[in-house]
Amino acid sequence: MTSTSFSSGRRRLVSAAALACLPGWVAARGPSAIAARADGPLLATVYAGQVDPSLCLVSEKYDGVRAIWDGRTLRHRSGRAVSAPASFLATLPAVPLDGELWLGRGRFDALSAIVRRAEPRDEEWAGLRYMVFEMPGADGTFAERVDRLSAAVASARSRQIECVPQRRIADRETLARALGDIVAVGGEGLMLHLASAPYVGGRSDALMKLKPHLDAEAVVVGYRAGTGRNNSLVGALEVEGGDGRRFFVGSGLTDALRRTPPEVGSVITYRHRDLTSSGLPRFATYLRRHETF
Repeated sequence: MTSTSFSSGRRRLVSAAALACLPGWVAARGPSAIAARADGPLLATVYAGQVDPSLCLVSEKYDGVRAIWDGRTLRHRSGRAVSAPASFLATLPAVPLDGELWLGRGRFDALSAIVRRAEPRDEEWAGLRYMVFEMPGADGTFAERVDRLSAAVASARSRQIECVPQRRIADRETLARALGDIVAVGGEGLMLHLASAPYVGGRSDALMKLKPHLDAEAVVVGYRAGTGRNNSLVGALEVEGGDGRRFFVGSGLTDALRRTPPEVGSVITYRHRDLTSSGLPRFATYLRRHETF
């Protein structure tokens, strides 16, 4: 079972790191970056015990590509249209939806390749599922919207559209066990959505993510040479986080990445446990190149 702490002190550590996850963080560092994004799709904060989990509906966190359907056009979180085949779009109901395009646990790289393709291929998209969890702009509480969402998905009669299963969690101990269970089968973590919350846009504690590790983004600014078996290869990436601090990420790099590392100026996603007393990520591990859609 995954052991998870939900202390308020951990929340203070996480909140600073979470700034690096915001689009546009390179240009707008600091708390003002959050205030500047008061609209747009709902974005999750990190769960650190700030809300009683019994007040939430809890679901799996899918490692997918965010997609928002307005009834006519499917768009990425950035607002750019998704290059989806007409056969897929034709199955979507004429109501706004928000969710994740998903290929399965641990298959993000394959999913990214499919979604990035300028000319979509029907046979590749046939394996994707649109896991929907919200109705943008709809009235009522989240619990009420889930009921309407389920009805909308059922009316679509498509095996590729699924309403994300939501469940009640009694307490923090049950939540910790649920996290351990989902991670044990290859899941990323959990999402907690306040059952009583009206629809809101921007980053909000109405929606919170809970994972055994924290993810963040950083810009590659250089390299450190390898030693030993990595002699003549890249030993670590020098990166700059959202607060302007630089540090090294070496763990998680494959031999192929050490031979041909992400180029300077590219953005990577790294995983870490928490922050050190000096504010740097602890045990930073390379996860993947950060995809911007």
